[in-house]
Amino acid sequence: MNILRTPDDRFENLPDFPFEPHHIELGDGIRVHYLDERPERPSGETVLLHGEPTWSYLYRHVIPPLVAAGHRCVAPDLVGFGRSDKPADPLATPTRAMSTGCARPSSTGSACGR
Repeated sequence: MNILRTPDDRFENLPDFPFEPHHIELGDGIRVHYLDERPERPSGETVLLHGEPTWSYLYRHVIPPLVAAGHRCVAPDLVGFGRSDKPADPLATPTRAMSTGCARPSSTGSACGR
C-alpha cells in the first residue's frame, strides 16, 4: 500500500498545542498518531475521538482541564487525518483497529463533523 506521511515539521509551533506526539504502527505499515496525556495518578480514562475533517488538535482546550480533574486522555488521529498516515489510495482502509491501551475507559468524547 502506498502511504503518504505529513512531515513532522508541519506540526511545529501550533498554538495551544504543547502535547507530545505518540505513534503506533498497524500491521499494514500505517502509522497512527495519538495523544496520551495523564495526571500523576489517573482516576479515570477518557478517549476523545474526532470527526471529519478534524484531528486531535480539536481537543487542545479540552484535554488540560480533564487531566487536571484526574483523567488520562487519549486522543487518536484517525487514519487519513492529522499526524496519522494517509493511504495514497482513498479507497484503501487499514486492516487492524488501533488499541489505545485503555482497558475500560470511564468516558469517551466524540466530535462528529459536518
